[in-house]
Amino acid sequence: MRKKLVDSHLTLREKILETIREAILKGALKPGEKVAEPELAERFGISRTPIREAFRQLESEGYLTVIPRKGAVVASLSERDVEEFYAIKSILEGYAARMAAEKMTEKDIERLEGINERLEKLAREGDVKNFFRVHNDFHECFIRAAGNEKLLELISQLLLKFNRLRMASLSLPGRMEISVQEHRKIIDAFKKRQGERAESLVTKTAAYGGQLLIQSMAQKEGREVETSILYQVGDV
Repeated sequence: MRKKLVDSHLTLREKILETIREAILKGALKPGEKVAEPELAERFGISRTPIREAFRQLESEGYLTVIPRKGAVVASLSERDVEEFYAIKSILEGYAARMAAEKMTEKDIERLEGINERLEKLAREGDVKNFFRVHNDFHECFIRAAGNEKLLELISQLLLKFNRLRMASLSLPGRMEISVQEHRKIIDAFKKRQGERAESLVTKTAAYGGQLLIQSMAQKEGREVETSILYQVGDV
């Protein structure tokens, strides 16, 4: 009985997380807007404790800012946030790819191919949520194959903090399909043990995702995109 209650609690917490994430990504909740605990408590018929737990996770992912005695508000995003995150991501993951090319086993490569086949199917179905989850598996596979635990830990912490940016980038029209194509090239580099090529491909892929997101942000605000440091990082 206790386990069922715990499972139910976790499921409900996930529903709260998904509800807020979707509202923010779709623009129903805008930057600076307060996310009210009482409304969520009434909607889900629960106490505020699991809602506060969800708020803490969403803050760690970059969706919310929790202000003492005021509550949670939707975190603002800037082009600088996008530039800095994707610049760091591209460098760290690029280095991991170069190391992985030397150490990756045939089983690792087979796993990457299997993951990318699932991603291709999800892209056709337009399933961004599951694409995001499986996409994480693809990157974790080659980062783990690099054999540097500190690097894996550092990248994992960085990605968690900026989940919102990554989901927003993958949600852009055509981005999932492009990601699958990019992965094929990366896998080919791993097969041929081409460390420098793998590093270059992963670096450019990350920078490209960031640049697309910056362009999307600028278009929504009706302005031109200024030259980004991501052009220098990824040569996109």
